[in-house]
Amino acid sequence: MASSRSVDPAQLRAAVLAVSGWLRGEGPDPARGELAAAVRLSLRVLAQDAPGHSVEVRVPPFAAVQCVEGPRHTRGTPPNVVETDPRTWLELATGLLSWADALGTARVSASGSRADLDHWLPVLRL
Repeated sequence: MASSRSVDPAQLRAAVLAVSGWLRGEGPDPARGELAAAVRLSLRVLAQDAPGHSVEVRVPPFAAVQCVEGPRHTRGTPPNVVETDPRTWLELATGLLSWADALGTARVSASGSRADLDHWLPVLRL
């Protein structure tokens, strides 16, 4: 799980800007470390903005966070899971992709009655 420490907005912006050309299809593939930093920091911001433990958001291979108020899940597979790839997550996190479009094109998997992140996205606009 990602850390719950507070995220410095300047650090988040720098991490996301480092991969923004790639996200827009205008730049080379980012280094693994740059991609990991952008994913991890943006997930931590989501967890700060939507505190709780009822939804697990997974972006393999980099991070997962629990967020959204509701019943806490502690063992086994959580009933509310959102999972996607790093590019899709960062497009959602920056507003380059809407939640509805990501679901409609099966770029994100969301299971459970609370697995709807539309209210909390984007976490940072480019």
